Amino acid sequence: MNKIIILNGPNLNLLGEREKHHYGNFSLQDIENKCNDFASQNNIKLTLFQSNIEGELVDQIQNSRTTQDGLIINAGGYTHTSVAIHDALKILKIPIIELHISNIYNREEFRHKSLISKLAKGIICGFGADGYIMSLQAISKFLEK
Repeated sequence: MNKIIILNGPNLNLLGEREKHHYGNFSLQDIENKCNDFASQNNIKLTLFQSNIEGELVDQIQNSRTTQDGLIINAGGYTHTSVAIHDALKILKIPIIELHISNIYNREEFRHKSLISKLAKGIICGFGADGYIMSLQAISKFLEK
């Protein structure tokens, strides 16, 4: 059984309420329910974590180095700014998928830069909530190899 963690960063707890034109009407709980269903059908032990606090995300990343087989991260706004998250991810020896609900390259210029991308095995962006299942499928493929 593969152990995978999905980390969600700041403001993702407000999905369904904020910027629906970018993020849709679904809530984080809706996404988590779909991910848990997928995990139970695909022999995955899934951990889900969301925080608006950078240090809490760093702690989860650091803990993942000995407790997880793969990591999916939607770092939200920290994608573009957090050297601390970058440095924590750099320590990992497990596959990392960078995930974004919207296409960050169709948005404001400052969102076009990611401090995570060079550390990720793959990047999924612009597929809405479906990106979470796509990320689980992709990381599962990496773990099969």
